Amino acid sequence: MDARGAIFLAVPGCAVTGEKLPLIVISHGRRGWFGGHHDTAAALADAGFVVAALNHPGDTWRDASRTDSLSVLVERPADIKRLIDYMLDGWPDAARIDAQRIGLYGFSFGGYTGLAVIGGHPDLRKGLPNCATSSLLACKQLENGEAPGQPVTTDPRVRAAVIIDPYPAFVFPEKNLKEVAVPVQLWSSDPAQNADGLSGCCAAAIKQGLPSPDCHFVTNAKHFSFLATCTPKEAQGNPSACTDAPGFDRHDFHQHLHAEMIGFFHQHLAGSQ
Repeated sequence: MDARGAIFLAVPGCAVTGEKLPLIVISHGRRGWFGGHHDTAAALADAGFVVAALNHPGDTWRDASRTDSLSVLVERPADIKRLIDYMLDGWPDAARIDAQRIGLYGFSFGGYTGLAVIGGHPDLRKGLPNCATSSLLACKQLENGEAPGQPVTTDPRVRAAVIIDPYPAFVFPEKNLKEVAVPVQLWSSDPAQNADGLSGCCAAAIKQGLPSPDCHFVTNAKHFSFLATCTPKEAQGNPSACTDAPGFDRHDFHQHLHAEMIGFFHQHLAGSQ
């Protein structure tokens, strides 16, 4: 059990078997953490993928010092590039990964991250439409005349992406997604559950700019229904992220989510088996 109360079943030092293995990198949501999708990571690993997740600096539950800032919007995609660099060059079993078979799983702010990584160009400028009514610190910084200190990083090594409830979506006008050329599986929670201000808010807007995404709308799902099922300790500490709509079974839904996601990645990261 970790400090948040999440329970992981794992084998420390478990040997990696196989050659030319596909790699999936995971980008967590706003104020999330690398273990927030541990059941999804386990499902991918059981299906034959190498899986790597990281904490985005300054935007985690332990350290929210830069959450919503312009620097986080710029640096999150660069974090993913560094993670891929490490897995291909620094990880002890790097030679077992097929560098031509890399996918990404991104949730919420991780969905924003994933879209930027695969060629979407976020519009980060003063006067950005919808920014004036947003609570994002980045919007206030832009209006105060701040500008990105570096370009947002794309990474052509990522060949397929599962994007879930990407937020913020308004930084991707339709024309700014035209360079996305990799297959995308796009998931949306249900706007009928939008009391949290996030459920169903964003995937529909992104869908219009993507070329033929594989779209999935999940009736009665809340935004946080895509996170791993909570332990009692987690539910006590963060009920908003752990409580689903009446009658919605998060565990059962994740079985469906994982099957669809694994099938998508197997199809588009086929390569050499």
